[in-house]
Amino acid sequence: MNTFHHYYIGNSKKMSAIADNTVDLVVTSPPYPMIEMWDDIMADQNKKIKDYLVSDPDKAFELMHLELDKVWRECLRVIKPGGFLCINIGDATRTINGRFQLYNNHSRIITSCLGMGFVGLPNIIWRKQTNAPNKFMGSGMLPCGAYVTLEHEWILIFRKGDKREFKNAEAKQTRSKSAFFWEERNTWFSDIWDIKGTKQSLHQSKSRDRSAAYPFEIPYRLINMYSELGDIVLDPFLGTGTTMQAAILLGRNSIGYDIDPHMGEIIIDGLQSMSTDRCNSLIKQRFDNHVAFIRDRKASGKAIKHFNALMNVDVMTKQEENMELCYLKQISLLPGRTGCAVELEEHSNLNSLPVSEGLFAAIV
Repeated sequence: MNTFHHYYIGNSKKMSAIADNTVDLVVTSPPYPMIEMWDDIMADQNKKIKDYLVSDPDKAFELMHLELDKVWRECLRVIKPGGFLCINIGDATRTINGRFQLYNNHSRIITSCLGMGFVGLPNIIWRKQTNAPNKFMGSGMLPCGAYVTLEHEWILIFRKGDKREFKNAEAKQTRSKSAFFWEERNTWFSDIWDIKGTKQSLHQSKSRDRSAAYPFEIPYRLINMYSELGDIVLDPFLGTGTTMQAAILLGRNSIGYDIDPHMGEIIIDGLQSMSTDRCNSLIKQRFDNHVAFIRDRKASGKAIKHFNALMNVDVMTKQEENMELCYLKQISLLPGRTGCAVELEEHSNLNSLPVSEGLFAAIV
């Protein structure tokens, strides 16, 4: 099995390299309107934004979202019927001209995407772990002048049209192979995720100091939840390439767009850092976590009724009996350094995976 991963430096308001109805899943985190680090890139899309940031911030907020709307409309074009759009977005607080205000990015995107024809599904609150001792802004211990600190972001889930159909035997088999473990389901499909944020420094970039990247765990979960082996995953705001890296690990194809020409080398550096040992160690850790879960469940006297013969492991449900985990044989950069090709192989017994020890933390 081979997968291919391409990135393009360009504006995702027009993703001309992608045909209509060809993408299975979009996982992305756009520039957040009314967050100061994105002011310049937003103003580059519409020169009026810069002036309105001073004279009428509500109008600036709306103009920023009108630019993002063009990307969501383009996503609607390229997503297959039954495919998904997952958007990680945070609301913003900002003081302009002495006035402190909340800007509801998540609700503005929901309104827009529903208006375009996307089907809204239950959303996820990503509760970002923080060690900050002060969880307020404003007047300290005095009433009527303090503000709640935002310690969460949103993961908005939309579908294009009705449920995806799996009509023939081959489609049903691939879906079965792409199953996830019962205990993973119980964690992933909760509406609150407690996930630690990722390091934000971006010293090698000529355009900005912070990566604004989300943790690997977020696209890793979403790709497992809303796609299957061999699907195409798109990130129209690719950034450092986290979504693409998760797609590589999970046996999906991927496409990424980023408007910043300086991000190309950073994306390639990220792909080159994904040695097969590091990736396979993470796959092996997933298997080991399941083995530990089954061991603990048996120790508590609870019955296990199903068995996955391919992986030689007990499972909780019949739907897990044909689940497969693939490991990576080779990651090869494509000519022109525009992405990579990955060769994968099914493995019947992950206890004998040929991986180096102690590399799980390196990729996470």
